[in-house]
Parts: sequence; C-alpha cells; structure tokens
Amino acid sequence: MTTPTTTTTGRRLPVHGERPASPDWVRISGASAIALRLRSGRFSRPFPFGGINLLLAYDDGCRSDCSYCGLARTRPGAYRDKSFIRVEWPLVRTDDLVERMAAHADTLTRLCISMVTHPFAYRDTCDITGRIRARVDTPLSILVAPPTLNRRRIEQLHALGADMIGVGLDAATEQLFRTHRRDVPAGGAGLSWDRYWAVVADARDVFGAWKVNCHVLVGLGESDADLVDLFTRLRDQQVFSYLFCFNPEPDSRLGQQPKAPLRRWRRIQLVKHLIESEGLDPGQLDFDGAGNLTHLRAAPGLVDTAVGSGIPFLTNGCPGEHGEPGCTRPYGSYRPSEPFRDFPFQPTDSDLRQVRGELALHQILEKAW
Repeated sequence: MTTPTTTTTGRRLPVHGERPASPDWVRISGASAIALRLRSGRFSRPFPFGGINLLLAYDDGCRSDCSYCGLARTRPGAYRDKSFIRVEWPLVRTDDLVERMAAHADTLTRLCISMVTHPFAYRDTCDITGRIRARVDTPLSILVAPPTLNRRRIEQLHALGADMIGVGLDAATEQLFRTHRRDVPAGGAGLSWDRYWAVVADARDVFGAWKVNCHVLVGLGESDADLVDLFTRLRDQQVFSYLFCFNPEPDSRLGQQPKAPLRRWRRIQLVKHLIESEGLDPGQLDFDGAGNLTHLRAAPGLVDTAVGSGIPFLTNGCPGEHGEPGCTRPYGSYRPSEPFRDFPFQPTDSDLRQVRGELALHQILEKAW
C-alpha cells in the first residue's frame, strides 16, 4: 500500500492516482494556513486572526471566466496553481483541515466556504458543510455560486448550519456584469445578472435581515454614482455590501488595468458606511456629469465621528459570534508592501491620520454647507 507523503507541517499530500478534488480536498487561503499552523509565516503587523477561508478545488477549475479573477478559465496556468484575489491557496485534505479547525476552535471567529461555478459545487459544499458542522461550532458563511443554486438548495444550506450567505455580484451595474463575466453555464442559469439578484432575494428571505452580503468590486469601470445606487438598493433590502478593491491578477484579462486611486477608494468606503450604517440619503451626494462624487452634504460632526471610529476602513467581512470582525481577509486588496486598503484590525491613531489625508474631505465638504 502506498503511504501518503507529508509536508514539514504534517499535512498529507495526494498520493499517486489520488484525485485531489472536493469534497475530499479544498484549498485554503495563505492567511488561513498560517492561522491553523499549517505553514509558517507572519503578518506585517501582529493581530488576532481567526477567519478561515476555504475554496472548492477541481482539476478542471471554475467554469466561469471573469476578466478580473485569478481563477478565470482563460488565465494561463494549471488551476491548482492559480491565485485568487492575489493570494496563494494551498491544497489540504478536508478531514485534516476539519481536525485542525477543531483543535484551534477557541481562536476561530468565522469560517467561509467559497463555491466556484462547477456542476459538483453544490453537492460538495453540502458535504463539506456537514463535515465542519459535525466538529466545529464557529459561525459559517458560504460564498455561493448563483448559477448552481435555486431556492430549495439555499434552504438546504441554511438547514445544514450556514448562518450567512455571500453573493459575488462584483460588478455595480448590469452592463459591467455582462462586460466582465462570461456566461459559462454549469447546471444552472449561467452568469445572469437577473439570476444573481434572484439568489440575493431568496437568500434574504431564507436567512433573514443582514444575513446576506454582496461582494462589490471598486475599479471595474463603474462611476461613484453607480456604487451609491447599489449601496442604497442593498441597504433598503437589509443586505450588506462588502467592498473589495480591484487588485489586478497577473495574466488575467484585466491584468494591466490599474486599481482605483486611493483617494477615490477611501471616499467610497466612507460613503458606503454612511449609507449603510448612518442612513445617508443619496440626495445628500452630488456628482459631476461622469458620475464622480463632488460634494457630500452631511453634518461635519457625523462625518468626523465616522472617520475617527475607523469602522468605514475595516475589511468588510462576516462577523464573529458576538458581532466582532470575523472574516478579515488580510492582503486581499493590496500587497504587504502597499498601504492598507482595508484594515484587518482597528486602525491606530497614526493610521487614521494617514486616512484623513487620503480622504482630503475638505475638497468635498467645503462647498456643501
């Protein structure tokens, strides 16, 4: 009998003839591997990290081909070697991972299974969710692949023990969705804007208020006005919008497109927070002819308090059991050598001084009152 080989951390590797695919194998983010002591490493600043991110793994990869995604089918390279949001995702055996999570359960804050568009994705997500729930009670989110789902399947994910659902809408408008996301059906309706919104609505009904989130990428060609419309639409449905800054993946179709300027990104973070958490009305915002934000008409004290709290600039992610930041995804939107685009910890006074400079709020507040 062939004996499985191991890494220096004790993690078993596939043996000859074994198919390292879900549900028996998954990929985990590099940060998750560090948190679970599956590999050595440290963050540029030490902070508690307990958000574990899993990604389904298949030899033939994701059936979608999104222009900005590291897992895109047309991006060169073997699927198992591709990065995702510019982060390495090592392959681990699912049962070994569950054992490791159970051993470190007291340090974990949030678990998340990321589906991909694949005919087996729903089946395998159910299988993996069951394995986790049999051993670990940490709150569990699922970032779903809408082409693989219907309402009955969403209800089943809830019954299995997931408490939050994420939908990778990514694009702020239907036109951008159609531009950047190629329709490759996989046992469902394909990459359809309407289908994605139907899944949002069904998940909202099944999981409840503020238990569903939509991932939104800043930097795909949308205007500030487009984003405000989307933030408002989601808030009115009691659905969170989770911001991601477009971070070009090498060799992807958008590999040469620059990120959103840091000033724009900071202002969008602030405006999203004010809309979602402070009831800001879109009528309090002015835009130029191209949809760029020009004025913010909100009480200066409200704005100053929001900035000083640091909350608008934290990584958007599902909360832990007691409402604390649970999924903090370090380095998803920036390289370790770059300024923090979102903070996986409470920003310091020094961080917030820098953020205030990046916002340059006097430019958009000075003429608003």
